[in-house]
Amino acid sequence: MDYNRGVEMSVKQDLDHNNDHHLQAQIPPQLQVQIPSQAQVQNQLIQTPQNETPRRLRGFAATAAGVTSLSTKGRKEREKEKERTKLRERHRRAITSRMLAGLRQYGNFTLPARADMNDVLAALAREAGWTVEPDGTTYRTSPATLTPFPIRAVESPLSATSMKNCSMKSSLDFPTSALRIEDSLSPTSPDSGLVTEKDQKNDKYRNPSPIDSSDSLDADQHMRDVRPGDPDDFSETPYIPVYVMLPLGIINNFCQLVDPEAVCRDLRRLKSINVDGVIVECWWGIVEGWSPQKYIWSGYRELFNIVREVKLKLQIVMAFHECRANGGSEMSIPLPKWILEIGKDHQDIYFTDRERRRNVECLSWGIDKQRVLKGRTAIEVYFDFMRSFRMEFDDLFVESLISAVEIGLGPSGELQYPSFPERMGWRYPGIGEFQCYDKYLQHSLRKAAKLRGHSFWARGPDNAGQYNSQPHETGFFCDRGDYDSYYGRFFLQWYSQVLIDHADHVLALANLAFEGTPIVAKIPAVYWWYRTASHAAELTAGFYNPSNQEGYTLILNILKKHSATFRFIFSGLQLTPQDNDETMADPEGLTWQVLNAAWDQKMNIASQNAVPCYDREGFNRILETAKPRNDPDRHHLSSFAYQRMSPSLIQRASFFSEFDRFVKSMHG
Repeated sequence: MDYNRGVEMSVKQDLDHNNDHHLQAQIPPQLQVQIPSQAQVQNQLIQTPQNETPRRLRGFAATAAGVTSLSTKGRKEREKEKERTKLRERHRRAITSRMLAGLRQYGNFTLPARADMNDVLAALAREAGWTVEPDGTTYRTSPATLTPFPIRAVESPLSATSMKNCSMKSSLDFPTSALRIEDSLSPTSPDSGLVTEKDQKNDKYRNPSPIDSSDSLDADQHMRDVRPGDPDDFSETPYIPVYVMLPLGIINNFCQLVDPEAVCRDLRRLKSINVDGVIVECWWGIVEGWSPQKYIWSGYRELFNIVREVKLKLQIVMAFHECRANGGSEMSIPLPKWILEIGKDHQDIYFTDRERRRNVECLSWGIDKQRVLKGRTAIEVYFDFMRSFRMEFDDLFVESLISAVEIGLGPSGELQYPSFPERMGWRYPGIGEFQCYDKYLQHSLRKAAKLRGHSFWARGPDNAGQYNSQPHETGFFCDRGDYDSYYGRFFLQWYSQVLIDHADHVLALANLAFEGTPIVAKIPAVYWWYRTASHAAELTAGFYNPSNQEGYTLILNILKKHSATFRFIFSGLQLTPQDNDETMADPEGLTWQVLNAAWDQKMNIASQNAVPCYDREGFNRILETAKPRNDPDRHHLSSFAYQRMSPSLIQRASFFSEFDRFVKSMHG
């Protein structure tokens, strides 16, 4: 009995010894260490005093710790690779957006505002004569009778000179007959496409077709030198009316016409080149400037009589905002004095930033339905002003002298938050700040958060930077920032919805006041930081348009609901590549996104230049946007507003002759 127990213990010790050697053999050579036996470990534990400081890890425990260290280094490398992948993806998206913009503008392809590669492939397939069903099924209608599709002379953004100077690598040189349409492949074949003469070894598998014959297409049919037409020739293009905004200061703060004779002379000069009409801003701070519901229209009546005599049309702007002088020759037009008096004791009637600074450029949308303006709400004040104008100038409406009325919806008359105030220190290309800290908008935010079930969301972002911050400097707007968190999406949707609701309320009353007359709403182009994921500047302005969200459709739906013409502010800037890279700006990309979204809604689109324009290059950029030559649907603007008449335009012969050419081109 004792003998057997002794044998079992001896065998067990041998097995433990063998297992230790076996385990050590499985560890890689660079990580092998001497592993103690179980008996050695027990003896060491017995000999170690309890109060002795634990020794550092040895043996297998040290090996495990080393593996953990290697694993940590591996995770860091994976994180770095993720960042590199993210940068590559951002660069790829930027290239894709430029390609899509080029296809829309120069290639006769009607791509959606948020097109993906499926849309591009479908458009290219249809251009090549294929039929593409909505579910993706692709086929040719009658392959046997397919004829070579014509190569259109598409206007190219590249000049002939730049094409001549472009050096082509030898690997891209091929004879004129190198590209052919593969006609023999079945409609369901995934290999349909363009093939080269190197693949002619498979000719025995092809059906004979005239398109495969070298005699059917000569060299200039295979590779035609496509040159744009005359950039100055816009004959036989759609007619677009041109209106000229009259200068600031033409009516003084006492509602008097300053220089009637000079006005009449300048208007006749505009009439001589067939300008369709003029745009006149009716300032709330002038007409109702002294006391509520006391309207003075005398200076405007005198001006409108001159416009009638010259036989020009009129577009009116209901200007409910402040006008700050930008130069010595311009006048400043504040809000009505009685409004400013209310604001001294009740500053929450103005938009407010996070630092509690008040912006007196226009009234906060938070008081649209608050009776804080001498017993009236803000939208009631706007409606009374519009109704007074309609009654005062009823004769001009009856004569159809007034062709449209633009409704001021925010700072500069544009539908946006005043997020870029220069008086607060903002400078381009700062991202701006959210303007939602007056007590009325804060109450609206708390109500929305409670309705959502998260009352702690009733706050503005505390990591959104300052007026001149850049997106990557903030925790809210940086890539993968809080703008795309659950809270961020809630806040931005609420912020944008306040803007949409304001437009809805005011345009509804405008339609009531000007029944039967077209109304216009103006939206700016906030194009800087457009090529970032968050579109930070657009977000602070109230346009919820990050890279994963279409932000203008809901706004356009409201405009369409009230039959309003959409006037888009065309930047007209020709930014250098360095400017584009530093500010991640894309004026053309934003312009085509918004225009295509509006054209998809079948809306009338007007436009207006943001900066003065006197040269041919600037006018041509406007023309290319106003009436894209290669648009198969012949989309074009409904009217254009030139900002604005000035002594430089009227008195300098070279400027005026270029403007004359521009008007003729717009008229087609």
